[in-house]
Amino acid sequence: MTRRVLLTVAGWCLAVGAATMIGLAALRVVGEGLTGGPAGEVLDQQEIARQLAAASVSPSATAMVPPAPSPTSAPASPATSPDPPSPSPTDTAVRQVAATPGGTVVAACDGALARLVSWAPAQGYTASDVDRGPDDDAEVSFVGAAGEYEVTVICVAGRPQVSWELDD
Repeated sequence: MTRRVLLTVAGWCLAVGAATMIGLAALRVVGEGLTGGPAGEVLDQQEIARQLAAASVSPSATAMVPPAPSPTSAPASPATSPDPPSPSPTDTAVRQVAATPGGTVVAACDGALARLVSWAPAQGYTASDVDRGPDDDAEVSFVGAAGEYEVTVICVAGRPQVSWELDD
């Protein structure tokens, strides 16, 4: 009976060890996807801002292009073919990405009116008092332990200008 108990305990220990190793391997794989790299490096605000600035937002990239007609299809008659849709103000708006210590905003200008396209608080912050626009200025506050970062967007010559200040 003692031998049976010893084998049961040994088998249980091996199963727990295998499960732990599988769990740690899974956490490493998931962690790499969350932190951005195999070394587990976390990007700082300046690196995020550089990467976001490098990625340009093109109005033509968001427009849908209709598929080309196949060579076997009959041409559409001019009376029944619809006019292509004109781009909406959001498709042609100039966008600006700005990173602050409290969070990141994407702003756009529709002529002289400022608009917040999106905003994302940094870790440990929450967004509050959002004035999305369109208006003379658009605003969002990022509130966290270090204080409240008030972000304001205005349009100068049709281009978004983002400013922020720390309100303790």
